Formats: sequence, C-alpha cells, structure tokens
Amino acid sequence: MLSEIPLIPPATPLLDAIDQGASVRTLTMAQLKQLTRELRSYLLYSVGQSGGHFGAGLGVVELTVALHHIYNTPHDRIVWDVGHQTYPHKILTGRMRQMHSMRQGGGLAGFPKRSESPYDTFGVGHSSTSISAAMGMALAASHQDVDRKVIAVIGDGAITGGMAFEALAHAGHARPNMLVILNDNQMSIGHNRGGLANYFAKIWASKTYIAMREGSKRVLEKIRPAWELAKRTEEHMKGMVAPGTMFEELGFHYIGPLDGHDLPGLVQTLENMKELDGPQFLHIRTMKGKGFAPAEADPVGYHAINKIEAKPKGPLLAAATETQQATPRPTSAKPLKYQDVFGRWLCDMAERDRRLVGITPAMCEGSGMVAFSERFRDRYYDVAIAEQHAITLAAGMACDGLKPVVAIYSTFLQRGYDQLIHDVALQNLDVTFAIDRAGLVGQDGPTHHGAFDLSYLRCIPNMVIAAPSDENECRQLLFSAYQHRGPAAVRYPRGTGPGAIIAHEMTEMEIGKAVEVRTGRDIAFLNFGTLLPTVRAVAEQLNATVIDMRWVKPLDEELVLRLAEINSLLVTVEENAVAGGAGSAVAEFLSGRGVYCDILHLGLPDQFIEHASAQEQHAQTRLDEDGILNAVRRRTTAKALHHAASIPVELELKA
Repeated sequence: MLSEIPLIPPATPLLDAIDQGASVRTLTMAQLKQLTRELRSYLLYSVGQSGGHFGAGLGVVELTVALHHIYNTPHDRIVWDVGHQTYPHKILTGRMRQMHSMRQGGGLAGFPKRSESPYDTFGVGHSSTSISAAMGMALAASHQDVDRKVIAVIGDGAITGGMAFEALAHAGHARPNMLVILNDNQMSIGHNRGGLANYFAKIWASKTYIAMREGSKRVLEKIRPAWELAKRTEEHMKGMVAPGTMFEELGFHYIGPLDGHDLPGLVQTLENMKELDGPQFLHIRTMKGKGFAPAEADPVGYHAINKIEAKPKGPLLAAATETQQATPRPTSAKPLKYQDVFGRWLCDMAERDRRLVGITPAMCEGSGMVAFSERFRDRYYDVAIAEQHAITLAAGMACDGLKPVVAIYSTFLQRGYDQLIHDVALQNLDVTFAIDRAGLVGQDGPTHHGAFDLSYLRCIPNMVIAAPSDENECRQLLFSAYQHRGPAAVRYPRGTGPGAIIAHEMTEMEIGKAVEVRTGRDIAFLNFGTLLPTVRAVAEQLNATVIDMRWVKPLDEELVLRLAEINSLLVTVEENAVAGGAGSAVAEFLSGRGVYCDILHLGLPDQFIEHASAQEQHAQTRLDEDGILNAVRRRTTAKALHHAASIPVELELKA
C-alpha cells in the first residue's frame, strides 16, 4: 500500500557520499550491495515526495549500480530507452537532493534530458530509440578514434517497436562496438525460467568460454564443414534454454537470460563483456517494482504514483472531516477523465456495431480500454509499441469491411504520420482515431505534450477533425466521427472534464457545424476544444460572443463569414501550436474568400513547453483567464491608439 512508502528520508551514508562526488567504481561488492539497499529506500521516499514513475525504477536498481560501477560514466555512454526507469540513475549522478522537484516547474525532468546532466546522454520520452542512438554514438567514437564504451538499455516493451529492430539489423551489419541490454521485466516477452538457463548464461559470459569460442572460431573457420557444425551446435544449445537465437541471427553475441537482481552476477558479466568487440546483447530478467511488495503484485497500477500527502492528525483531522461533511455535494455530474469517456463510448458502440474493432499501441490502461479488452476480447488488438503497424493494420481492416477505432496518444501518433497519410487518408479509408493527451499534459513535459496534432492533421486531405469542449460533447463527437465514412479524428486532453452531464443516448452532430454558446458584441471568440470554460469567463467580462467550434476540419464557414462581418475582432483559442493550427484555418479561409478582418490567434507558442503542473503551463502559455483577457485588451487598446493616430491624417485628406 502507499502507506508503506516512507515520509521521512532514510539513512543513506553511501548515497550521501556518492552525491558529494565519491565514485561508484571504487566500491567493494559489500558496499555495492549496501548501496542498492539505500538506493531503493531513497527512491521509495523521493517518489513519495514528488510523485512520478515508480515501478520501473525499482526494477533496475541493481543494473544501474552495476553499470555505474563497471563503466567510466559519463565518458562511457549509457542510453536509456523511454526513461521511466532512470530515477535511480539520476540519484546516482549528482541529483539526489533535487529528486523532490521531479516533474515540477523548474525541477528535474521525469525523463533523461541532455541539458540537465552530462550523464543523460540522450533525451528520450518515446520508446524504441535507444539502440539507434547508442549505435550512432558508437560509430562516432570509432570515426573519431575515441576509446569509449556505449550501452543501450531497452525494456521488453520498447523492443517490440519496429525502430528497435531496424537498429538491431543495422548494427548486425555495421558491427559497432556496443552493448544492448534487454531489461525483460516480465511485462511483454515470455521467458525460459529456471536454474539451467541461468547456469548456461553464466557459462556463455565467462572469460573461459569466450576465449574458447574465439580460439575455436579462428581454427575451425579454415575447415568450413567443422566450423558450420560447431556453430549450429552452439546455436541449438542456446536455443534450448534461451530466447537468443534471433539476436544471434541478427549478428549479436547473445548472453542471457540472467537474473537482473543478482548484483555479483551482473557485475561479473558486465566486466567480462566490457572488452568484447562488435555488437553484444545481454538479456536480463527483472521484476518491476522490486523491493516494494504492492508494486511487485501490481506492476501496472504502480507504474507511476501521485505525490503522497501526509494526513493531518488529531483535532486537525476531525475539523477537516467536519468541514467535508458540511459541504454540500455539487449538483453537476462528477468529472470524468476523458479516457474513461472514450472507454465507455467504445463499449457502447461495440454493442451496437459488430464491425467495430479497437486497436492500441500498448496503451490499454492509459487510453481507457481495459473494459473493452475484457468484454470484447476477440475485437481488441494491442499491437505493442508499434504505432506505424497499428495504423496500417487499421487500414487493412477497413479495406475489408471492419470499422477500426485506433486509440492513440497525440504525441505517439506523430510516429505513424506516414501511415496516416499514405495508408489511411490517401485511400480515404474508414478509420476513427481517438487522440488522447491532446494539448499540454503537465508533468510529463515536452516529450508527451500533444501540441501539434491539429497542425499536422489539418493539412491532410480527406481528414475530418473534431475538438470537443466537454465530456458529453466528446462522446457525441466520437459517435459522429465514427459514423463518417472516411478517416476522422477526435482529440481530447489528459485528465478530467468540467463535469458536464453525459447523455447515454448518442446523437450524431452535423460535421462542420459550430454552436454559439454566448452572444455579445464587437468581439467573437472561436474556441476549439476544452478551454471553453476559460473563454466563457473572459467573454463575460468583455461582453463578447463565444462560439464552440467543435470541428477544426471542416470549419463552419458560413458562421465564420457572418462573425467576420459583424465583429471588429475575432479571437481563435486552441491548445495546439498556433503555427498551422485551427486559428490558421480560420485565417486561411477568410483570406481565400477575400475577407480581411482583425484576428487574434491564441494557442501554444513556437517553443517546447517544459514540465510543470497543467495550471502553471496554462499560465506560462497565457491560455489561462488572465492571459487571454490581457491579450485581448492589449489588441483592442492597440487598435484604438492606431485609429486615434490616423484621424488627423484622414481629416487633412478630406480638407
């Protein structure tokens, strides 16, 4: 339980020394074991203080200690995949006292970040990139004649990504001096368990076996039949106890699977493999959440946790309870997470239409598909971390009469952009995209913001794009997009909505039709998405018109034209990059019609927004109430000053 996470810092004498500049490389094995205990305890404490990714870090404590003990970091490069598991790495590399600031504004990033530390050799957030990046570093070292070791650490989930296999195939051909470590935490890949596998893995990593293998190779290569027989015998022996044949065929020297929590075994194996030439592959088995029983039992639920707040005691607790009981319950519906709105709609739609199939690239829980996966198992497809495959799979299904719904995060849809254009849109196939995490995502930061989807979707022919403003509209627009016979996307943010009452009945909304939610004068807000409550609050102060646009493509052209004629200022608001976004669509349309009016575009600026709370990010990008109000007032003031300055000139011309 979360109550087992310590709220006071544990005693960590070795960690304290490391944080003050002592080297992990000089420690004895007894000290290394103590260091792993301290590291695991401090990780539990620090994540409890800040919240963040949890289980993966606990699983790689021994591996992290072993890597920094054996290798001369940061001169030697460790490239972590995804980055969820790098909290122990950050603690060991001079950032221990900053861990409380993890994922907070101005604090440490939740992922490796090159500008944060020289030990963070490659910035990540998306998966399956480590082998390519590490190979690039290994080849750079070779070209520059630098004696440097390069290690890529990739999880069993990330290695399912096609990019990882592309890199493996290239490395087997180019043969750089690099080590790939597969951290198999029992979440994706099947394993051969038992003592025999561990026993043979230790033999294959031993200096004696490696010397015999290389010596025999030199002798037997001159006698080709004998060499081929020996090679096949070795492969068959490995194939009986380890899943490494595929990696050997790709050109890697495979060792494993090893127990990733056996620190002496890891240290010895890494020491032996350190001086080997060519591409090496070490397969270790770990337990996600190792050392914290609740996380071991529920690795998915404890993938990340929120900050743990200390509960008040005594009279304070009693007072808080009385206040809570005295507060009347809200009359509006309880706010739902948008992913749950989607999950409920998906199940309801699947009951109505047997052609519906659901596809996700390894985001079942995050996308709200758990209930669907249980109720409609034969119509649920988790393709692992393979966004490109997910989209083309959907295209193939749509070719032969199914109606696929692809649930995907905005930032991950970027990885399947070519497939979206060529395989879906070009053929005008009936695929619905439920785009989660659109807009700013808060503490996960710039690698996970959905800042560009409106811009990169809007330019694709045949695409229909919806941006709901609340939970009920999300449900209805999902239904409407699904009814459209062609590619359609509905984008919605992370987190909860404003608490709109969700109608069970699904009503098809006319594509390309907006709705006026407030009538005012002189100024009209064209709102795209879930910033509508903020926009309405601003409009109340300015007596402005507010339009819930609903559709980014196609636009409600008739309404936009009318608003341009009767208002002195149009203000477009979106939680997407201003460049090429929904506001650009309005300006392009009016310009194409020869209508020129004053338009103020509000959205995300041309920069990457760093990690912070969602509230802080909205303030930073001026998409909060104060920011929008001040932007409009500045524009109207500037217009008034310009108009006043031009009056004498106009009078002089008339005279």
